[in-house]
Amino acid sequence: MSHTSTTRADFRYFHRLRVRWAEVDMQKIVFNAHYLMYFDTAISDYWRALALPYVEAMAHLGGDLYVKKATLEYHASARYDDMLDIGMKCERIGNSSLLFRGGIFRGDALLISCELVYVYADPASQTSRPVPQALRDTLQGFEAGEPMVDLRVGSWAELGAAAGQVRTEVFVQEQQIPKELEWDEEDATALHALARNRLGMPLATGRLLQHAPGVARIGRMAVSRTLRGSGLGRDILLALMQAARERGDTEVLLHAQRSAEGFYQRLGFEGQGEPYEEAGIPHLTMRRALNGPCA
Repeated sequence: MSHTSTTRADFRYFHRLRVRWAEVDMQKIVFNAHYLMYFDTAISDYWRALALPYVEAMAHLGGDLYVKKATLEYHASARYDDMLDIGMKCERIGNSSLLFRGGIFRGDALLISCELVYVYADPASQTSRPVPQALRDTLQGFEAGEPMVDLRVGSWAELGAAAGQVRTEVFVQEQQIPKELEWDEEDATALHALARNRLGMPLATGRLLQHAPGVARIGRMAVSRTLRGSGLGRDILLALMQAARERGDTEVLLHAQRSAEGFYQRLGFEGQGEPYEEAGIPHLTMRRALNGPCA
């Protein structure tokens, strides 16, 4: 393996991390074994960039990926407190194997390059299988710059079954909200937004209601746990806000869980009144005007 000509331009995806004290020796140089951990961490985030919750996606496909070979080439050392960018790329897909190429950069300087070979296999028998076409298309599409998420706005009749999967996962199973509080008659009249990945798996949802003349209300915002922080929640919220603007609303409000207050503030919402509890979870009413583009 020789990748001395590898540059940042070779990669679409990067994972950023800072070298920690526990990862260096007495000379404050990173222990060699940690570089493989850095690449492994970047691979985990690479799947999120593809909008694939890894465990659920592999179960959906009926197989799993197993490392067959990992090769590192050392060009220079990383040191304590360095900010590193780990580039990852799916370079080749064989019948049952995937070749990933990676590079660890400090600025534009290549420190470490790697090749990781995975084999797609049956989890029970550990025997190789052909890479599913859907996974092949997703990987090739990502590297070609194609979108990884399909976001649609529609009625409960159109999107309810898939949106209900996300809400059950997040609200009923994860947050332990009673089923009878999660489902109501407003779903039938609301406008819903739903994000799916390239495998058709539902990942995020939200709904839009009419609170008062000219005032929209957004609720039931939910993103699958593994994909939080990937921008899906923002995309769902902006899609619903745009739908509200298009029907003539000038203001939007929502009941934000306090843990998500900062997320809504970054998108222009302001708190109103005192906090309160809904379904045993602290909430705050938040509002923002819709007199400008949703961005």
